[in-house]
Formats: sequence, structure tokens, C-alpha cells
Amino acid sequence: MTTLLEALQDDARRAAAIDDCVALIDGEVARKSGLGGAALKMGYKAVQGVRPGFVRHVVEALLPDFADALEPLHEQAVAAGKPLDTYFDNHRGEVSEALLSVTDAKAAESSNSVVKGAYKRLRGGAKKHVEEAAPGLGALLERHAG
Repeated sequence: MTTLLEALQDDARRAAAIDDCVALIDGEVARKSGLGGAALKMGYKAVQGVRPGFVRHVVEALLPDFADALEPLHEQAVAAGKPLDTYFDNHRGEVSEALLSVTDAKAAESSNSVVKGAYKRLRGGAKKHVEEAAPGLGALLERHAG
């Protein structure tokens, strides 16, 4: 079985997956509402303002770590004969914890105060937001690495 990381080594697949990840993030942020949604949108805008293409750059840099973190869930989905979107939907908490373990470590290492501050403010609600995006992420990975 090909791992997620191995599948994403192909330049064209990787570029398409990165494009779709950025679109997924943009869409998830855009659909948020209420006070929490407003705070998320403000934090996301601050992070986007770090430099043009910053979100894409971060996704590109973190993709290998995300793929490694999600690999156990990928293996479980394959063993269960389930598509990733369905499996990730049924295991949202595990998907969220896997991804947030990567971003927590990277945020702790960051020297950019804007990024660290935005991450710190948004981290409390991140689990819920990542869980909501889990099925979309599973579908995205199924398309590009499945």
C-alpha cells in the first residue's frame, strides 16, 4: 500500500493537493458565522497578511508532517475498506488531534510574533473547526493520494 506521503511526492499531485487544501481552508473560514466566526476570520486575515501566499506556503511546508500524522488513520481506513472522507467523518476527533499536534509543534517553534499570537488566540476553538473540515480533508486526500 502506498502511504499518503509517498503518493504526494509526485509534483503534480502535490501541487493539486496544496491548491485544494488552501481552497478547503479558505472555504471553511468563509462559512463560519457569529462571534466565533468573526474572530476566526480576523485571525485568518492577520495570518494571510504576514506575506502574500503565506497560507499556501504553510500548507506546502506542513504537508509532509500532516501526511505522516494522518497515515495511521489512512491505514485504518484502508483496512476497514472505507473511503477517507467517510472514515475521517467517523473519526473527526482523531483527525483533529493528529493535525493539531503538528501545528502546535510548529507554532511553538515559530519566531513570527503575528503568527504565534494569532495561533494562540485561535487554538482554543481549533479542534472544533478541524473536526468540521475532516470529511472534506478526507475527500481531498482520497482524490490526490488515494
